[in-house]
Amino acid sequence: MSTDRPVLVLASPGAGTAHDDVVDRVCRALAARSPSGTQVLAPATDEEYAAAVASAEGRDVVVLGGDGSVHRLLQQLADLDLLSRCGAVGVVPMGTGNDLARGAGLPLSPDAAAQVALSGRPAARGLLREPGGAVVVNAVHCGVAAEATAHAAEVKGVLGRAAYLVGALRAGLTSTGWQLRVVVDGEVVADGSERVLMVSVAVGSSVGGGTPIAPGADPGDDEVEVVVALSATPWARIGFARDLRRGRHTRRSDVVTTRGREVRVEARTPQDAFRVNADGDVEDDRSLDRTWRHEPRAWTLRVPDGRHPHRPDASS
Repeated sequence: MSTDRPVLVLASPGAGTAHDDVVDRVCRALAARSPSGTQVLAPATDEEYAAAVASAEGRDVVVLGGDGSVHRLLQQLADLDLLSRCGAVGVVPMGTGNDLARGAGLPLSPDAAAQVALSGRPAARGLLREPGGAVVVNAVHCGVAAEATAHAAEVKGVLGRAAYLVGALRAGLTSTGWQLRVVVDGEVVADGSERVLMVSVAVGSSVGGGTPIAPGADPGDDEVEVVVALSATPWARIGFARDLRRGRHTRRSDVVTTRGREVRVEARTPQDAFRVNADGDVEDDRSLDRTWRHEPRAWTLRVPDGRHPHRPDASS
């Protein structure tokens, strides 16, 4: 089965011989399976990238890359008001964590993923949007999860996925929490009287290469999953980190989970300004007040059909 739409393939510029060989092989396979026409682009500058995405109207788009690459595409489509005017998005995972792909059940093998990217079942998914227009495709975190990703970035090139664990351990040992007020759909979930370790607003279920941050999240739902951890004492932080890796943190008495369409996080004092990690990208500046609104069914992802499900290898 092949797509009957023209296809735009977005690949990253070369990152080494092995990477280039895989990209070339996948691009050839995509072109062979799409009789309506396939254009492969590897934009080297922001201007080239914007021009490439502007040509996506009426076409399916296949992204070769990780969560950051998918985030970049969706942000550019949103900025150009093209989210509803392009076709389905296919993903060939080539990142470190690949959490969007893992959560959607996409194959982590580039060759198998290329087949799904063209002929998979279209599935509507939501995203988060801030008042200023910034989007979140998979998950956004405030607090210790953002600090953990920042620490992981320091060793990611050497340790790969293991960097997420190193970053989480370092953040858990050094962070004492923030006084944050968390409001979901107008209801106060945390009033700032207790120190908050982490706030996660999740469209997808996992982060950091498979950590189940929001086990109940479903990208096709009308609401997102919100996880608030109040584990601010040293022993509680250690326990929370252990349970988080095993997907058991939502059972803890010091963790609050809820669902909603709008989430606001406010620092009680300037000293409680918090870092934000959106889709694995940690902002340098700290924030005092952030709001995210969920937009259900904002875009379409090609996923494995039910007849031939693909289960990503958790060890990949």
